[in-house]
Amino acid sequence: MKKRILAVTLAAAMVGSLAACGGGTEETTAAPETTAAEAEAEAEEPAAEAEAEAEEEAPAAEAASGGPYKFGYTCMDGTNPFFVTIQEKMKELVEANGDELIITDPGNDVTKQISQVEDMLSQNLDGLFMNPVDAQGIIPALDQAQAAGVPMVGFDTEVGDMSYLVSYTGSDNYNAGKVVGEDLVKKCPDGGPIIVLDSPTMQSVVDRTNGFLDAIEGHGFEIVAQQDAKGNLQEAMGIAEDLLQAHPDVVAIFGGNDPTALGALAAANAAGLEKGKCLIYGVDGSPDVKSELAAGTSLMEGTGAQSPIAIAEQAVEIMYNYLAGEDVDERYPVDTFLITADNVAEYGTDGWQ
Repeated sequence: MKKRILAVTLAAAMVGSLAACGGGTEETTAAPETTAAEAEAEAEEPAAEAEAEAEEEAPAAEAASGGPYKFGYTCMDGTNPFFVTIQEKMKELVEANGDELIITDPGNDVTKQISQVEDMLSQNLDGLFMNPVDAQGIIPALDQAQAAGVPMVGFDTEVGDMSYLVSYTGSDNYNAGKVVGEDLVKKCPDGGPIIVLDSPTMQSVVDRTNGFLDAIEGHGFEIVAQQDAKGNLQEAMGIAEDLLQAHPDVVAIFGGNDPTALGALAAANAAGLEKGKCLIYGVDGSPDVKSELAAGTSLMEGTGAQSPIAIAEQAVEIMYNYLAGEDVDERYPVDTFLITADNVAEYGTDGWQ
C-alpha cells in the first residue's frame, strides 16, 4: 500500500511540474492545442499505470515480510516458575513483532498435551514451540504437526525423535547435574547415603540426573532411594517425607529441578534436620531457591542454574530465522553453572538470571 501511495504522489507531482514548466517557457514552434479533458486523461494515465504496478508488487512485498504469524506454545507444566518466565518472554518477543502466540498448559498430562497441540494445529499455525511432557509419548502430536507442515522449535526438553524439529535450544542439562555432583563430592569427601528425586519421563531431568550420578560415581555415595517426583513440589514433598522416615541419616538429596528440591526442603524441615547434616540440591536457579541460599540458614546447598530468558530469546530467534529462509543449526545449547551461598549475590534473588 505504501508503494501505491508513493507512486500516485509522484505521478501527480510530475503532472504539476510539467504544467509549471510549460507556463514559463517560450516555444519557437506552436504546440498542438490540448483540451482540458485530454490533459486530464494524460495526467491520469501515468498515475493509473503506477497504481497497477504497485498492486502487482504488493503481494511480493507481503511475502517478503512474512507475517503476521501465528505460533503455538506448549510446555510440560505452565505453573512451574521456570516455564512461566519462558512463556512470558516468548509472548513479549512475538507480540513485539505484531504476531500472535497461542499458549496452552497440559499440566504434565501428555494425553492432554497431544489434544491441545491438535487443537492449535486446527488454527493454521505458522510454527510451534515444543516442550514435551513425555519425550516418547508426545510423538503422535509431532506426527500431526509434521503432516500439517508446521515447523517446530524445541526448547528446554528434547523430544524422543529430534528429527521432527527444525532446531532445538536448551540448557546443558547434563552439565547442570554434573556441577551439582562435583560440589557434593567436594563437601562430602567421605560419601554417604543419598536420595535422588528424578523424573524419568522428562528428558531434561534424565540428563541432569545422569550428570549428577556420573560426577559422584566412585566417591563412596550410596543411593538408598531413587524415585519419580514428576518435577512437582507437592509430589516431591510427600515422597521425601516417607523416604526421610526410612532413611533419616542421608547426607544429601538431589532434586531434578528446583520445585522438587523445594519439596524435599519442606520435608526435611518438617523432619527437623539440622543445617549441614543433609545437603539439598536442585537444578534451575529459581528466585525461590536463590533466596534460600542467600538466607544462609537453609538446608538448601546449591542449584545447577540455567536461564529461561536466554532459552526463550534463542527459541524465538531460531523460529524467525527459519521462517525467513535462513539456515539454522540443529541445536543451540545454553550454558549452565552452579549457584551456592558463596556466589548467589552475583545473580540476585528477585528474578531469573
